[in-house]
Amino acid sequence: MENKVYSMPRIGDMAPDFEAVTTTGKLQFSEYNRGSWVVFFSHPADFTPVCTTELSGFAIEKNFFAEHNTKLMGLSIDSIHSHIAWVNAVQEKTGVLFEFPIVADISMEVAKLYGMLQPGESETAAVRAVFIIDPEGKVRLIMYYPLNVGRNMAEIKRVLLALQTSDEHKVAIPLDWQPGDKVIIPAPKTVEALTERKNSDLEMVDWYLAKKSL
Repeated sequence: MENKVYSMPRIGDMAPDFEAVTTTGKLQFSEYNRGSWVVFFSHPADFTPVCTTELSGFAIEKNFFAEHNTKLMGLSIDSIHSHIAWVNAVQEKTGVLFEFPIVADISMEVAKLYGMLQPGESETAAVRAVFIIDPEGKVRLIMYYPLNVGRNMAEIKRVLLALQTSDEHKVAIPLDWQPGDKVIIPAPKTVEALTERKNSDLEMVDWYLAKKSL
């Protein structure tokens, strides 16, 4: 039997659809995603220390994500029984409940579909991948972290807001942007637009780099 060939999704691709058993029941990803942003993230294994800090971080920020029309979904190459036991243990020890679905990917099918399983790092544990997927099902941002380094929750929240701000206002987002900071206006593409820009009240660094407050 030939091995199935997987193509890792890239920014701009439609997020691969799948059906899976999760801690909140069986889900079809495309249905879960419909009309909402999704932060889909993988972790190496249940009952591990770095993963516990990370998923606790997502759980603690549940209101932030809900307020910004964003659902969470986790994944690891563990059974549903392992997931449930881990969810229970973390709640008992820390009071934090992982209410978002965690995919039980014991077959590694979804991890391979999303390029979460990288043999140079591990052949049996997913790396710490983050996919931000928009309400139309398009992959908008991808982050990869190794097994031994936890993610930065502030950055995940920042880039989500940056993507949503860019979409809403048709602007670009500069280095180290935080909500409330000035944004970048796309460069003019005609001489007429250049003249309008020069006569505008935008903050002009140069003709191609102009900023404004929203």
